[in-house]
Amino acid sequence: MAPSHVLKCCQKVLAWVPVAFIALVVAWSYYAYVVELCVFTISSTAEKVVYLVVFHLSFVMFVWSYWKTIFTSPASPSNEFCLSKADKEQYEKEERPESQQEILRRAAKDLPIYTTTASRAIRYCDRCQLIKPDRCHHCSACDICVLKMDHHCPWVNNCVGFSNYKFFLLFLMYSLLYCLFVAATVLQYFIKFWTNELPDTHAKFHVLFLFFVAAMFFISILSLFSYHCWLVGKNRSTIETFRAPTFRNGPDKNGFSLGCSKNLREVFGDEKKYWLLPIFTSLGDGCNFPTRLVIMDPEQLTVSSQSEPAKSSGPSQSFPTRPLSESQNRLLASDSQWVESGPEEENVKSGFCNTFCA
Repeated sequence: MAPSHVLKCCQKVLAWVPVAFIALVVAWSYYAYVVELCVFTISSTAEKVVYLVVFHLSFVMFVWSYWKTIFTSPASPSNEFCLSKADKEQYEKEERPESQQEILRRAAKDLPIYTTTASRAIRYCDRCQLIKPDRCHHCSACDICVLKMDHHCPWVNNCVGFSNYKFFLLFLMYSLLYCLFVAATVLQYFIKFWTNELPDTHAKFHVLFLFFVAAMFFISILSLFSYHCWLVGKNRSTIETFRAPTFRNGPDKNGFSLGCSKNLREVFGDEKKYWLLPIFTSLGDGCNFPTRLVIMDPEQLTVSSQSEPAKSSGPSQSFPTRPLSESQNRLLASDSQWVESGPEEENVKSGFCNTFCA
């Protein structure tokens, strides 16, 4: 067996250590709360019943969303983004970057791609040998290109992207509620054990430690959940926050933002009854995304594009107008212009008129 293969196997095993740690903490918290607190410490039957019902509801939703986040495979680009056999052979033979880019531009002319690299080049993954769709990035840990990649999370041993971003958000929300409920209900018994109002029993350690663990996780998860709520409202990924996507008019960190309401619907879907369930309801296919629109007269657009030669000095790229999917058309239905108020409004460029990531 090759040493590299052994190393990869060890890496795969070690990658599950954070998940195993979380699983053990959750299993212990279940035992400490149900057995040590509710069974052995709380004397009131009514209080026991209420605590156990609410606890198990939050526990089930937390575990369900965590499970879906871990075991939902990251979505990868479809075959239409792969080079044909002839183009691939020609690309590999070419040594000049200009010639390679010409091959990629020819292959991408019918694809709904509207973002490029900072140098105006077609975004191509040499590892996966495909043209990257908008918002797609290669994950070195998973060794695949992931649609609308947000980040690789070691605590779920998975890439968080288009296919499981909703599950990840629900996981954060339900883990936050789980920790908050546990800390709030354990607090009075924590104080009683701390002040020796309750006798020392084997439950004391579990109750004291349970409060500290729940409070600690609540504080740490709160900041992460708040950050991702902000990202959803802006329709950005973590990657796009640090490196703005580049459109034909240059980088625009708000290029995919449709307004807070539509951004929320893009992640959670149109039917609100499914928003709080870890069931996939996100809109679109992960390859094509609508961008912010400014409705202009076609003649104005022509004049505007001719008056800004400096912004289009890089390699030209065809931006075909392809129909949006049915779900994305619903995002367009309510109004014809998406411009966020405030200083961000200045970022809306006339070049977005035809920029639909279909």
